[in-house]
Amino acid sequence: MYIDSHAHVEGHKFDSDRAEMLARACEAGLERILAIGSGTGPGTYDCALKIAEQHDWIFASTGLHPHEASVATEADYREMARLAKHPKLIAWGEIGLDYFYDHSPREVQKEVFRRQMELAQDAKLPIIIHCRPSNNSENAWDDTLQMLRDHWAPSGLPGILHCFTGEWKHAQAALDFGFYISFAGNVSFPKAKNIRDAAKQVPLDRMLIETDSPYLAPVPHRGKRNEPGFVVNTAEAIAQLRGTSKEEIGHKTAENFYRLFPQTR
Repeated sequence: MYIDSHAHVEGHKFDSDRAEMLARACEAGLERILAIGSGTGPGTYDCALKIAEQHDWIFASTGLHPHEASVATEADYREMARLAKHPKLIAWGEIGLDYFYDHSPREVQKEVFRRQMELAQDAKLPIIIHCRPSNNSENAWDDTLQMLRDHWAPSGLPGILHCFTGEWKHAQAALDFGFYISFAGNVSFPKAKNIRDAAKQVPLDRMLIETDSPYLAPVPHRGKRNEPGFVVNTAEAIAQLRGTSKEEIGHKTAENFYRLFPQTR
């Protein structure tokens, strides 16, 4: 059994064959997909929920991505808080900081991140974190971890570091806050030594796997459109690192998902 803990299945790249893509995921052995509902900002916060409502094995999140932080309004916060009450909406995200593209000013990203952590706490939902540093600095990691330390850890609620791309020390800090670490297809990329080093060390009972579809297709699909069924290849890459089987990685990470989101069993 496998679970894709992070997939953008609502995206336009799946408009032509979404039903077939989901059928392939079932054939590959997937039991659940967490569809990410950050969309493209205002007006799209329910994009994942619309799909989750059509499939009993798909669940959804909502959230405002740091790319769109500069357009956040009070109406947006109210809309996300309303959606958070839906029984199939199980997480808040992806939210966080992106200093690579800087589509929104960093101070604005921080404020929107903080506000969403407050709303997620009110809704008692785990958060899904996006963190991408600039090429010449890791300050996005420093700022993300500090904000989690100040504004999330005291709540005692869990979270996920999605598509982990940091160093082991960053994973370790998040583990101390009660987070799960999720690995995507880039763990299989030849130059991703830091990600593989972390994947070897993260406790197996705190690991998740994902595709981040349609992005970051794992080897041997690299360069193609990614899709949830390819999460099996990510499990295989991690299994090779840890000297076990892809089935074992699939089983353990699925159990972790069910522990984090018991309502999805």
